[in-house]
Amino acid sequence: MYARYFKRVIDFVLSLIALIVLSPVLLILCGLGAVFMRGNPFFTQLRPGKDEKIFKLIKFRTMDNRKDKDGNLLPDEVRLNAYGKFLRSTSLDELPELLNILVGDMAIIGPRPLLVRYLERYNDEQKHRHDVRPGLTGYAQAHGRNAVSWEEKFAMDVWYTRNISFMTDVKIIIDTVKSVLKRDGISSETSATMEEFMGTPEDKVCEWSAPN
Repeated sequence: MYARYFKRVIDFVLSLIALIVLSPVLLILCGLGAVFMRGNPFFTQLRPGKDEKIFKLIKFRTMDNRKDKDGNLLPDEVRLNAYGKFLRSTSLDELPELLNILVGDMAIIGPRPLLVRYLERYNDEQKHRHDVRPGLTGYAQAHGRNAVSWEEKFAMDVWYTRNISFMTDVKIIIDTVKSVLKRDGISSETSATMEEFMGTPEDKVCEWSAPN
């Protein structure tokens, strides 16, 4: 009942209220982003949503467009400047996604929307993460963020799609706030952001187990 009828209504109302209340913060971040990113403060990219429907995600940019002498973008860890690191560690870069939630492309809680090219790399089980709307935050973001493996993250995503409830969403919000305040899991062990997902080998076993 909650997932089918009430979740979307709550998402719409809360995202609208948040956009109104946070409008001064959004305006300030737009100005700062224009300065520190030397231009457009927004980052937009096509992402797959519910039932793999493609939509345009909007965030604040955390990486500048510096390039090498051949015109190629420099590595993420170089383009992720101090201002971008601040946005990521506080999750302020995600605030424009409130617009995606308002129009129905996303939810407040759900699996994070990833790259379109990953669609063909998911196994049959992992594809179920697209059974619901992607979220501003999700179970994986509240329990490891970028510090857990792709396989663990996808296992958490699929578990959530099968266990949606109001109390689960409330707990994820609380755990997300704790994670942001502690600034846990911002980077993976080997990258400033998260390594690209190249697919899961058939013999690879996921170490994550669902909570009791």
